[in-house]
Amino acid sequence: MALGKEGSSLNAELNRLAGTTGKANQGAANAYASTTGKGLIGALNIKASASRQPNDFKGLNAVCNEIAGTTGKEAVVALRSINV
Repeated sequence: MALGKEGSSLNAELNRLAGTTGKANQGAANAYASTTGKGLIGALNIKASASRQPNDFKGLNAVCNEIAGTTGKEAVVALRSINV
């Protein structure tokens, strides 16, 4: 298990969490959330709560903090704190 690396990009963190390499943000987020065809925000919101409806979707920073169990962090910083 490992945490993300300081200075890593959002794309690198999404791929790390998804166990993929080279995917664009949307593809990595869908792989991480076990969804297909969702946008970045949609996939991450489904990862956070499978029953969440689009009108209740949180923004990028908020949903990444929810997934990571953190508050007030930028999305990439929150994702770096997830141990996989």
